[in-house]
Amino acid sequence: MGMRVGDLYDLDFLEWTLKNAELLRAGRFAEADILHIAEEIEDMGKSLRRSLRSRLEVLLAHLLKWKFQPEGRGSSWETTIRIQRVRIEQLLEEMPSLRNAVAERIPAGYRTAVLAAAGETSLPRMAFPPECPFSLEQVLDEEFFPE
Repeated sequence: MGMRVGDLYDLDFLEWTLKNAELLRAGRFAEADILHIAEEIEDMGKSLRRSLRSRLEVLLAHLLKWKFQPEGRGSSWETTIRIQRVRIEQLLEEMPSLRNAVAERIPAGYRTAVLAAAGETSLPRMAFPPECPFSLEQVLDEEFFPE
């Protein structure tokens, strides 16, 4: 008896993806590894949300640095802020349902951003507000740079 396509999942993930794609395109659903396929689809969604959170954390940290360490402002910080905003907007354009997740991700992302900003500026964590001082609109506004 030959190897089932499901057996490939732990042995050779790339081969598993190719075989399952082939089976699905051929309409051979009973032979496809449906349980693992469902898990992978869910993981893709989680990965996209993690990517959004990560980009928000970087953006928020740089907005904090911009606001609370004005002497450090420069083209590098400005470029990072602009790039993160563009990448977040690209994610939201590609997956509009993520737009609802942005506001939900700001509080947790802000806590991480405070840690990053404190570490990168040598300012104490207490120098930053306990809650995000920027509105969602400001965070995503490509022209907003806090004073």
